Amino acid sequence: MSNRIALVTVDDIAKAYDFGSSHPLRPERVLLTYDNIRDLGLLELSHVEEVPYRAAVDSEVAAVHDRAFIDVVRGIDEGDVDERVGLGYGLGTPDDPIFAGMHKASVAVCGASISAAEAVAQGQFDHAFNPAGGLHHARRAEASGFCIYNDPAVAIAKVLELQPEWRVMYVDVDVHHGDGVQWIFYDEPRVLTVSLHQSGRYLYPGTGFTDELGEANAKGTSINVPLLPFTGESDYLWALEEVLTNAAAAFAPDLIVTQLGADTHHGDPLANLALTMRAYPKMARILHQVAHELCRGRWVATGGGGYQAETVVPKVWTIHFAEMCGDAERVPEEWLVDRPEDDVSRPYRDDVRRTVEDVLSAALPLLREAADA
Repeated sequence: MSNRIALVTVDDIAKAYDFGSSHPLRPERVLLTYDNIRDLGLLELSHVEEVPYRAAVDSEVAAVHDRAFIDVVRGIDEGDVDERVGLGYGLGTPDDPIFAGMHKASVAVCGASISAAEAVAQGQFDHAFNPAGGLHHARRAEASGFCIYNDPAVAIAKVLELQPEWRVMYVDVDVHHGDGVQWIFYDEPRVLTVSLHQSGRYLYPGTGFTDELGEANAKGTSINVPLLPFTGESDYLWALEEVLTNAAAAFAPDLIVTQLGADTHHGDPLANLALTMRAYPKMARILHQVAHELCRGRWVATGGGGYQAETVVPKVWTIHFAEMCGDAERVPEEWLVDRPEDDVSRPYRDDVRRTVEDVLSAALPLLREAADA
Protein backbone atom coordinates (compact mmCIF):
# COMPACT_ATOMS: atom_id res chain seq x y z
CA MET A 1 0.00 0.00 0.00
CA SER A 2 2.89 2.38 0.68
CA ASN A 3 4.93 3.98 -2.07
CA ARG A 4 7.64 6.62 -1.52
CA ILE A 5 8.24 7.49 2.13
CA ALA A 6 10.24 10.40 3.58
CA LEU A 7 11.63 10.70 7.09
CA VAL A 8 12.60 14.29 7.91
CA THR A 9 15.80 14.11 9.95
CA VAL A 10 15.93 16.61 12.78
CA ASP A 11 18.35 15.34 15.43
CA ASP A 12 19.71 18.81 16.14
CA ILE A 13 16.23 20.35 16.38
CA ALA A 14 15.19 17.82 19.01
CA LYS A 15 18.20 18.76 21.11
CA ALA A 16 17.60 22.50 20.67
CA TYR A 17 13.84 22.55 21.46
CA ASP A 18 14.38 21.93 25.16
CA PHE A 19 12.55 23.61 28.03
CA GLY A 20 14.97 22.18 30.58
CA SER A 21 15.61 18.95 32.44
CA SER A 22 12.63 19.35 34.81
CA HIS A 23 10.13 19.91 31.98
CA PRO A 24 8.00 16.92 30.83
CA LEU A 25 8.57 17.54 27.10
CA ARG A 26 11.90 15.79 26.62
CA PRO A 27 14.10 15.75 23.48
CA GLU A 28 14.90 12.07 24.05
CA ARG A 29 11.48 11.17 22.62
CA VAL A 30 12.56 12.15 19.13
CA LEU A 31 16.17 10.99 19.35
CA LEU A 32 15.15 7.51 20.52
CA THR A 33 12.55 7.34 17.75
CA TYR A 34 15.35 7.77 15.21
CA ASP A 35 17.36 5.08 16.96
CA ASN A 36 14.41 2.68 16.79
CA ILE A 37 13.74 3.42 13.13
CA ARG A 38 17.37 2.80 12.23
CA ASP A 39 17.63 -0.31 14.42
CA LEU A 40 14.60 -1.86 12.69
CA GLY A 41 16.21 -1.26 9.28
CA LEU A 42 13.38 0.91 8.00
CA LEU A 43 15.78 3.41 6.44
CA GLU A 44 17.37 0.59 4.45
CA LEU A 45 14.15 -0.03 2.53
CA SER A 46 14.44 1.01 -1.11
CA HIS A 47 11.34 3.22 -1.04
CA VAL A 48 12.30 5.08 2.16
CA GLU A 49 14.53 8.15 2.16
CA GLU A 50 15.85 10.57 4.76
CA VAL A 51 15.02 14.17 3.85
CA PRO A 52 16.87 17.11 5.40
CA TYR A 53 14.85 19.93 6.91
CA ARG A 54 15.14 23.65 6.44
CA ALA A 55 14.20 26.39 8.87
CA ALA A 56 10.95 28.19 8.20
CA VAL A 57 11.16 31.84 7.17
CA ASP A 58 9.15 34.55 8.91
CA SER A 59 6.54 34.79 6.17
CA GLU A 60 5.78 31.07 6.50
CA VAL A 61 5.34 31.30 10.26
CA ALA A 62 3.30 34.51 9.84
CA ALA A 63 0.82 32.62 7.69
CA VAL A 64 -0.67 31.37 10.98
CA HIS A 65 0.88 33.56 13.70
CA ASP A 66 0.68 37.31 14.35
CA ARG A 67 3.82 39.24 13.43
CA ALA A 68 3.90 40.94 16.83
CA PHE A 69 4.07 37.55 18.52
CA ILE A 70 6.90 36.38 16.25
CA ASP A 71 8.78 39.62 16.91
CA VAL A 72 8.53 39.10 20.67
CA VAL A 73 9.78 35.51 20.49
CA ARG A 74 12.71 36.54 18.30
CA GLY A 75 13.35 39.67 20.35
CA ILE A 76 13.62 37.71 23.58
CA ASP A 77 16.00 35.31 21.80
CA GLU A 78 18.20 38.16 20.65
CA GLY A 79 18.06 40.12 23.91
CA ASP A 80 16.14 43.04 22.39
CA VAL A 81 12.87 42.40 24.26
CA ASP A 82 12.48 42.13 28.04
CA GLU A 83 11.46 38.59 29.01
CA ARG A 84 8.60 40.02 31.08
CA VAL A 85 6.92 41.13 27.85
CA GLY A 86 6.67 37.48 26.91
CA LEU A 87 4.11 36.81 29.66
CA GLY A 88 1.53 38.60 27.55
CA TYR A 89 2.19 36.02 24.84
CA GLY A 90 2.26 32.89 27.00
CA LEU A 91 6.05 32.87 27.35
CA GLY A 92 7.87 32.49 30.65
CA THR A 93 5.16 30.31 32.20
CA PRO A 94 5.67 26.84 33.74
CA ASP A 95 4.29 25.25 30.56
CA ASP A 96 6.33 27.41 28.20
CA PRO A 97 9.44 28.64 30.01
CA ILE A 98 11.85 30.80 28.05
CA PHE A 99 14.96 28.99 26.86
CA ALA A 100 18.03 30.05 24.89
CA GLY A 101 17.52 29.86 21.14
CA MET A 102 13.74 29.60 21.50
CA HIS A 103 12.84 31.31 18.21
CA LYS A 104 15.56 29.53 16.26
CA ALA A 105 14.52 26.11 17.54
CA SER A 106 10.82 26.81 16.93
CA VAL A 107 11.24 27.94 13.32
CA ALA A 108 13.37 24.84 12.78
CA VAL A 109 10.53 22.61 14.01
CA CYS A 110 8.16 24.48 11.69
CA GLY A 111 10.59 24.13 8.82
CA ALA A 112 10.85 20.39 9.36
CA SER A 113 7.07 20.05 9.12
CA ILE A 114 7.09 22.29 6.05
CA SER A 115 9.75 20.01 4.53
CA ALA A 116 7.45 17.03 5.10
CA ALA A 117 4.48 18.90 3.64
CA GLU A 118 6.42 20.10 0.58
CA ALA A 119 7.69 16.58 -0.08
CA VAL A 120 4.11 15.32 -0.36
CA ALA A 121 2.36 18.36 -1.84
CA GLN A 122 4.94 18.64 -4.62
CA GLY A 123 4.68 14.94 -5.46
CA GLN A 124 8.16 13.70 -4.55
CA PHE A 125 6.82 11.42 -1.80
CA ASP A 126 3.51 9.84 -0.86
CA HIS A 127 4.04 9.93 2.91
CA ALA A 128 6.38 12.01 5.08
CA PHE A 129 7.04 12.07 8.83
CA ASN A 130 8.54 14.73 11.10
CA PRO A 131 8.67 13.22 14.61
CA ALA A 132 9.88 16.52 16.14
CA GLY A 133 6.66 18.26 15.14
CA GLY A 134 3.11 18.21 16.40
CA LEU A 135 3.20 21.38 18.55
CA HIS A 136 -0.54 21.80 18.17
CA HIS A 137 -1.47 24.07 21.09
CA ALA A 138 0.23 27.31 19.96
CA ARG A 139 -2.32 29.95 19.00
CA ARG A 140 -2.09 32.90 16.65
CA ALA A 141 -0.50 35.20 19.22
CA GLU A 142 0.24 32.92 22.16
CA ALA A 143 2.52 30.09 23.14
CA SER A 144 0.60 27.41 24.99
CA GLY A 145 0.88 23.84 26.21
CA PHE A 146 4.63 23.33 25.55
CA CYS A 147 4.23 24.82 22.06
CA ILE A 148 5.83 28.08 20.85
CA TYR A 149 4.86 28.01 17.17
CA ASN A 150 2.22 25.71 15.70
CA ASP A 151 4.12 23.62 13.17
CA PRO A 152 1.14 21.50 11.97
CA ALA A 153 -0.75 24.70 11.14
CA VAL A 154 2.32 26.18 9.43
CA ALA A 155 2.66 23.00 7.36
CA ILE A 156 -1.03 23.05 6.38
CA ALA A 157 -0.74 26.71 5.35
CA LYS A 158 2.22 25.76 3.13
CA VAL A 159 0.18 23.01 1.48
CA LEU A 160 -2.61 25.50 0.73
CA GLU A 161 -0.06 27.95 -0.67
CA LEU A 162 1.38 25.29 -2.98
CA GLN A 163 -1.97 23.73 -3.87
CA PRO A 164 -4.72 26.35 -3.39
CA GLU A 165 -7.46 24.05 -4.71
CA TRP A 166 -6.68 21.23 -2.29
CA ARG A 167 -8.59 20.27 0.81
CA VAL A 168 -6.64 19.12 3.87
CA MET A 169 -7.94 16.86 6.64
CA TYR A 170 -6.03 17.33 9.89
CA VAL A 171 -6.37 14.42 12.34
CA ASP A 172 -5.18 14.80 15.94
CA VAL A 173 -4.92 11.67 18.11
CA ASP A 174 -3.13 13.38 20.99
CA VAL A 175 -4.85 12.95 24.37
CA HIS A 176 -5.21 16.75 24.51
CA HIS A 177 -7.53 18.60 22.17
CA GLY A 178 -5.79 20.01 19.08
CA ASP A 179 -7.05 23.47 19.92
CA GLY A 180 -4.43 25.64 18.26
CA VAL A 181 -4.88 24.08 14.83
CA GLN A 182 -8.66 24.12 15.18
CA TRP A 183 -8.87 27.82 16.06
CA ILE A 184 -6.34 28.89 13.42
CA PHE A 185 -8.43 27.24 10.68
CA TYR A 186 -11.84 27.65 12.28
CA ASP A 187 -13.11 29.78 9.39
CA GLU A 188 -11.10 28.07 6.59
CA PRO A 189 -13.36 25.80 4.50
CA ARG A 190 -10.40 24.02 2.89
CA VAL A 191 -9.26 22.55 6.22
CA LEU A 192 -11.16 19.94 8.21
CA THR A 193 -9.84 19.44 11.75
CA VAL A 194 -10.66 16.18 13.53
CA SER A 195 -9.59 15.63 17.14
CA LEU A 196 -10.12 12.63 19.43
CA HIS A 197 -9.07 13.48 22.97
CA GLN A 198 -9.83 13.20 26.64
CA SER A 199 -12.72 15.53 27.31
CA GLY A 200 -11.89 19.12 28.14
CA ARG A 201 -14.11 18.75 31.19
CA TYR A 202 -11.26 16.80 32.75
CA LEU A 203 -8.08 17.89 30.95
CA TYR A 204 -6.18 20.82 29.43
CA PRO A 205 -6.96 22.84 27.33
CA GLY A 206 -10.62 22.67 28.36
CA THR A 207 -11.94 22.80 24.80
CA GLY A 208 -12.82 20.35 22.04
CA PHE A 209 -16.54 19.77 22.53
CA THR A 210 -18.97 18.51 19.91
CA ASP A 211 -20.56 21.92 19.37
CA GLU A 212 -17.27 23.42 18.14
CA LEU A 213 -18.06 22.99 14.44
CA GLY A 214 -16.35 25.88 12.66
CA GLU A 215 -17.74 29.22 11.64
CA ALA A 216 -18.88 31.24 8.62
CA ASN A 217 -18.55 29.21 5.42
CA ALA A 218 -16.37 26.70 7.26
CA LYS A 219 -19.25 25.48 9.44
CA GLY A 220 -18.90 21.72 9.77
CA THR A 221 -15.13 21.63 9.26
CA SER A 222 -14.34 21.13 12.95
CA ILE A 223 -15.09 17.69 14.40
CA ASN A 224 -14.33 16.81 18.01
CA VAL A 225 -14.73 13.54 19.87
CA PRO A 226 -14.28 14.23 23.61
CA LEU A 227 -13.75 10.98 25.54
CA LEU A 228 -14.25 10.09 29.18
CA PRO A 229 -11.25 9.24 31.36
CA PHE A 230 -10.16 5.59 31.11
CA THR A 231 -11.57 5.10 27.63
CA GLY A 232 -9.76 2.06 26.22
CA GLU A 233 -8.70 0.98 22.76
CA SER A 234 -11.84 -0.88 21.75
CA ASP A 235 -14.01 2.22 22.06
CA TYR A 236 -11.24 4.56 20.91
CA LEU A 237 -10.41 2.66 17.72
CA TRP A 238 -14.06 2.21 16.84
CA ALA A 239 -14.62 5.96 17.17
CA LEU A 240 -11.49 6.81 15.18
CA GLU A 241 -12.45 4.63 12.24
CA GLU A 242 -16.11 5.64 12.29
CA VAL A 243 -15.36 9.36 12.36
CA LEU A 244 -12.51 9.37 9.85
CA THR A 245 -14.16 7.23 7.19
CA ASN A 246 -17.40 9.21 7.31
CA ALA A 247 -15.76 12.64 7.56
CA ALA A 248 -13.26 11.97 4.78
CA ALA A 249 -15.96 10.57 2.51
CA ALA A 250 -17.99 13.76 2.96
CA PHE A 251 -15.09 16.22 2.79
CA ALA A 252 -13.08 14.55 -0.03
CA PRO A 253 -9.61 15.67 1.17
CA ASP A 254 -6.57 15.71 -1.09
CA LEU A 255 -4.17 15.08 1.81
CA ILE A 256 -4.23 14.00 5.45
CA VAL A 257 -2.03 15.63 8.10
CA THR A 258 -1.78 13.76 11.40
CA GLN A 259 -0.58 14.71 14.86
CA LEU A 260 0.47 11.45 16.52
CA GLY A 261 0.55 12.25 20.22
CA ALA A 262 1.36 9.12 22.25
CA ASP A 263 -0.11 10.36 25.53
CA THR A 264 -3.28 8.28 25.06
CA HIS A 265 -1.32 5.37 26.60
CA HIS A 266 -2.62 4.27 30.00
CA GLY A 267 0.70 5.02 31.69
CA ASP A 268 1.07 8.62 30.58
CA PRO A 269 1.62 10.83 33.64
CA LEU A 270 -0.30 13.85 32.31
CA ALA A 271 -3.59 12.28 31.20
CA ASN A 272 -6.11 9.52 31.82
CA LEU A 273 -7.01 7.59 28.69
CA ALA A 274 -6.31 3.86 28.78
CA LEU A 275 -4.86 2.59 25.51
CA THR A 276 -2.36 -0.27 25.68
CA MET A 277 0.54 -0.77 23.30
CA ARG A 278 -1.49 -3.14 21.14
CA ALA A 279 -3.75 -0.23 20.16
CA TYR A 280 -1.09 1.65 18.22
CA PRO A 281 -0.48 -0.71 15.27
CA LYS A 282 -4.26 -0.75 14.78
CA MET A 283 -4.43 3.05 15.01
CA ALA A 284 -1.62 3.40 12.50
CA ARG A 285 -3.35 0.96 10.15
CA ILE A 286 -6.61 2.94 10.28
CA LEU A 287 -4.78 6.18 9.47
CA HIS A 288 -2.86 4.51 6.64
CA GLN A 289 -5.99 3.03 5.10
CA VAL A 290 -7.82 6.35 5.28
CA ALA A 291 -4.85 8.08 3.63
CA HIS A 292 -4.89 5.68 0.70
CA GLU A 293 -8.60 5.10 0.31
CA LEU A 294 -9.97 8.57 1.03
CA CYS A 295 -7.07 11.08 0.87
CA ARG A 296 -5.52 10.23 -2.50
CA GLY A 297 -2.66 8.38 -0.83
CA ARG A 298 -1.06 11.56 0.55
CA TRP A 299 -0.06 11.57 4.23
CA VAL A 300 2.01 14.05 6.27
CA ALA A 301 2.65 13.02 9.88
CA THR A 302 4.10 14.79 12.88
CA GLY A 303 4.90 13.70 16.43
CA GLY A 304 3.11 15.35 19.33
CA GLY A 305 2.56 14.77 23.01
CA GLY A 306 3.62 11.83 25.15
CA TYR A 307 5.56 11.96 28.38
CA GLN A 308 6.98 8.48 28.79
CA ALA A 309 9.94 9.78 26.88
CA GLU A 310 12.30 6.83 26.93
CA THR A 311 9.81 3.99 26.67
CA VAL A 312 6.34 4.36 25.17
CA VAL A 313 6.67 7.42 22.94
CA PRO A 314 9.61 6.33 20.74
CA LYS A 315 8.00 2.93 20.26
CA VAL A 316 4.62 4.40 19.32
CA TRP A 317 6.13 6.77 16.75
CA THR A 318 8.26 3.97 15.30
CA ILE A 319 5.13 1.82 15.03
CA HIS A 320 3.45 4.60 13.03
CA PHE A 321 6.47 5.00 10.77
CA ALA A 322 6.72 1.25 10.17
CA GLU A 323 3.08 1.28 9.09
CA MET A 324 3.74 4.25 6.80
CA CYS A 325 6.54 2.21 5.22
CA GLY A 326 4.23 -0.78 4.76
CA ASP A 327 6.47 -2.90 6.97
CA ALA A 328 4.61 -3.10 10.28
CA GLU A 329 5.78 -6.68 10.84
CA ARG A 330 9.24 -5.35 11.73
CA VAL A 331 7.87 -4.06 15.04
CA PRO A 332 9.06 -6.41 17.80
CA GLU A 333 6.30 -8.34 19.53
CA GLU A 334 7.71 -7.44 22.93
CA TRP A 335 6.97 -3.76 22.24
CA LEU A 336 3.25 -4.55 22.25
CA VAL A 337 3.10 -6.26 25.63
CA ASP A 338 1.56 -4.51 28.63
CA ARG A 339 1.02 -6.24 31.95
CA PRO A 340 -2.63 -7.36 32.32
CA GLU A 341 -2.93 -5.38 35.54
CA ASP A 342 -2.09 -2.19 33.61
CA ASP A 343 -5.40 -2.35 31.74
CA VAL A 344 -7.44 0.26 33.59
CA SER A 345 -9.93 0.86 30.79
CA ARG A 346 -13.67 1.08 31.28
CA PRO A 347 -16.32 0.15 28.69
CA TYR A 348 -17.93 3.30 27.36
CA ARG A 349 -19.33 2.16 24.01
CA ASP A 350 -22.79 3.66 24.54
CA ASP A 351 -21.33 7.03 25.57
CA VAL A 352 -18.79 6.99 22.74
CA ARG A 353 -21.43 6.01 20.21
CA ARG A 354 -23.69 8.87 21.28
CA THR A 355 -20.79 11.32 21.05
CA VAL A 356 -19.82 10.13 17.58
CA GLU A 357 -23.41 10.15 16.36
CA ASP A 358 -23.98 13.66 17.71
CA VAL A 359 -20.95 15.22 16.08
CA LEU A 360 -21.34 13.41 12.75
CA SER A 361 -25.05 14.21 12.49
CA ALA A 362 -24.17 17.88 12.97
CA ALA A 363 -21.07 18.05 10.77
CA LEU A 364 -21.63 15.68 7.85
CA PRO A 365 -24.62 17.47 6.26
CA LEU A 366 -22.65 20.71 6.37
CA LEU A 367 -19.59 19.05 4.80
CA ARG A 368 -21.68 17.46 2.05
CA GLU A 369 -23.43 20.76 1.37
CA ALA A 370 -20.08 22.51 1.04
CA ALA A 371 -18.75 19.77 -1.25
CA ASP A 372 -21.74 20.16 -3.56
CA ALA A 373 -21.49 23.96 -3.65
